[in-house]
Amino acid sequence: MAGSIVLEKRLQTLPPSGAILLLAAIFFAAICAIIYELLIGSVASYFLGDSVEQFSLTIGVFLASMGLGSWLSRFIADAALLRRFAQLEIWLGLLGGLSVAILYLLYGYTDSFRLGMLSLIVAIGALIGLEVPLLTRLLRGVDSLRTALSTVLSLDYLGALVAALLFPYALLPFLGTLHTALVTGLANTAVGLAVALSFRSLLSKREFRGLLAQATFVIALLVAIALQSEGLLDRWESDLYDDRIVYSEQSEYQKIVLTRRDDAFRLYLNGHLQFASVDEHRYHEALVHPALELAPSRERVLVIGGGDGLTAREVLKYPDVRQVDLVDLDPAITHLAQRNLFLTNLNDNALNRPEVTVLNEDGFLYLQREHMAYGVIIIDLPDPREESLAKLYSVEGYNLCRKLLSPGGMLVTQASSPYYSREAYWSIAETLTEAGFAVHSYHLQVPSFGEWGFHLASDRLIEPTDVQFSLPLRYLDEEVWRTLQVFDRDMDRLPVEANRLDKPVLARYYRRGWSAWF
Repeated sequence: MAGSIVLEKRLQTLPPSGAILLLAAIFFAAICAIIYELLIGSVASYFLGDSVEQFSLTIGVFLASMGLGSWLSRFIADAALLRRFAQLEIWLGLLGGLSVAILYLLYGYTDSFRLGMLSLIVAIGALIGLEVPLLTRLLRGVDSLRTALSTVLSLDYLGALVAALLFPYALLPFLGTLHTALVTGLANTAVGLAVALSFRSLLSKREFRGLLAQATFVIALLVAIALQSEGLLDRWESDLYDDRIVYSEQSEYQKIVLTRRDDAFRLYLNGHLQFASVDEHRYHEALVHPALELAPSRERVLVIGGGDGLTAREVLKYPDVRQVDLVDLDPAITHLAQRNLFLTNLNDNALNRPEVTVLNEDGFLYLQREHMAYGVIIIDLPDPREESLAKLYSVEGYNLCRKLLSPGGMLVTQASSPYYSREAYWSIAETLTEAGFAVHSYHLQVPSFGEWGFHLASDRLIEPTDVQFSLPLRYLDEEVWRTLQVFDRDMDRLPVEANRLDKPVLARYYRRGWSAWF
């Protein structure tokens, strides 16, 4: 009790700069706290998919853990508030700074990623929950409780806004997840060290030396990891893939990894295989050529997705194609396809051809604007494993496509696997039908993926058996085409719902199907 009274009396004599420092501490601590939360949600989504589930779980457990931390703050004596607050920031810097590294190690070397992730969230969340109560009690010696609490909460919420803007627009695209965690951990530790240094006179020599030693250790550890981060990250990521990584980038939207084995290449986005060079021709020939052969006009073609340039390569094989508009959200992937020699050799430099216009924007927004009609629209997007990816597989998305198609024009979309995700595959067909299209479905075997499916759609009745392929192709011809239209009983159509923006059933169908197999 005597120590508490002494501390409170000393706080009452603080100069304005002391109070300002404490308020600055909570502002920067709030920024760090939100960044840790976003990092864990992002990395969990990268490894496990389903960002809605991962962020919902991360946010929910974080908030509950913060409540636990707030409750635990009552057991910290007033006399120890300054020391505990500085110590808290240093420990948060250590745990938060190592958070991404811990998640990589959990995923790559254990079978307990989910349990480890939740334990990490609880630990960081509980420490974060201590911050506001401790700082409010410290500032109570300077101002009234009502004023102190409102000021602390205002700065805490403002810090959260700053973090929410910094993370997607600056930290993640320029630093990546590992470096963002390390830099944030260093910032958190610096807050604790600054508090200890500024209020040294209110701490005993033993307390100050202890805080200085802890901060020095955490800073040294995080800096050492940062200096070795490239090698560590390469090693951890390599353990996640079968082949040698030859290119890796964290863009604003996704993790891009290109691997190589001998002369074969594979492209992964957020850990999911997009193509393997040894058999991608099967997929892309099946996606492109039936639609272009059936279309009354193919002078203007719209490709949504397909940022690797392989779909555009197939489209440009037709001499009467005059304009290809390729809309892909992520400039990092289209730039890679335009500059990386592995990819430009594979895609025949398609994205640098004068007939191709690359537009880096949201395909759904692009479809909402006025454009000249297209004879063919090709949707070559990643699988609808998340609700955010499923919007272009919706009735509303296909309605927008229908408005941009010329009379009799053809739409084709990849539709995942009719075997592994049967409900999702036929849900896409049902969705196209509800959008007013006549639909024809087909599938093929792509060794890297397994059984894979597509849907052709038009505003006219399609006669797909009449397709005559005018180009020599590596895989597809008339005889093969006829076999692609036959579905075994365990892949045949079944009753499912259409996918809509207000009822995104497709992502749920997709996850349910694949989870039964992998």
